Amino acid sequence: MMNDSVAGRVAALQRYPVKSMLGEPRDSLRVGPSGVEGDRQFAFIDDETGRVATAKHPRLWKALLQCSAMTGADGVVVTLPGGDAIPVTEAAGRLSEMLGRTVHLADKRAAGAVLERSDPLQVLEHGVEAEFDPVLLELGQGAPGGAFVDLAPVHLITTATLDEIGVGMAEALRYRPNIIVDVPGPPFAENDWPGVEIRVGGVTLRGMVPTPRCSVPTLEHGNLDRLPDAVRYLIKNNRVEVPGFGPSPCAGLYAEVVSVGDVSVGDDVRVA
Repeated sequence: MMNDSVAGRVAALQRYPVKSMLGEPRDSLRVGPSGVEGDRQFAFIDDETGRVATAKHPRLWKALLQCSAMTGADGVVVTLPGGDAIPVTEAAGRLSEMLGRTVHLADKRAAGAVLERSDPLQVLEHGVEAEFDPVLLELGQGAPGGAFVDLAPVHLITTATLDEIGVGMAEALRYRPNIIVDVPGPPFAENDWPGVEIRVGGVTLRGMVPTPRCSVPTLEHGNLDRLPDAVRYLIKNNRVEVPGFGPSPCAGLYAEVVSVGDVSVGDDVRVA
């Protein structure tokens, strides 16, 4: 049974209509069985390899983090670094020119879809342009449906964790959460939430694993400069054994959906 005590409140909500692009803040989100509706609903696929384009392989795809994706009345619109806004269905050509690789749009995750994930330690040591063999990661292994999520339907992080790392709410987007929970502390409380039910507004989630971090938080995000300490601090202070990943720098929590509903900024958060 869910404990009635309030652990915190929803400080902010975010969704990312296109994989590895900047997302959109929301006052409320609808959470269905497959996760946040409209989240990671599109991705661009590398024509050469057939793999999902993601800034987890920064040498090839870091420029995606200079693009943003917003949901409007007529669908998702991609804004390029120069300011041009294009319907996502028409963006592949311009993105191919920008990235220097031919890509095409996908609107549903194919079975067995994979991405390339660079080791954050190697990226920190050798830089984002260094060439080394990335690890292949199958997307959405803990998520039903066709969204291009890395592992789980929902991703959350606490303000205490963000403050401990030294980024705070101002740079929370580096970690690409759906839900930011304002709690008084301690930091990295999310490490203890796998298997725990979490009531967020009208939604019940269950923690799966702490969120292992790649090099993405260290990269430029729109106007935000590179920040190696966004992961370096975690390497030193919060390495956690994560099934399938081994000892990993972690911040946040991957969660599955127990019961669907709506969540809004300001809603109570209760941890069982």
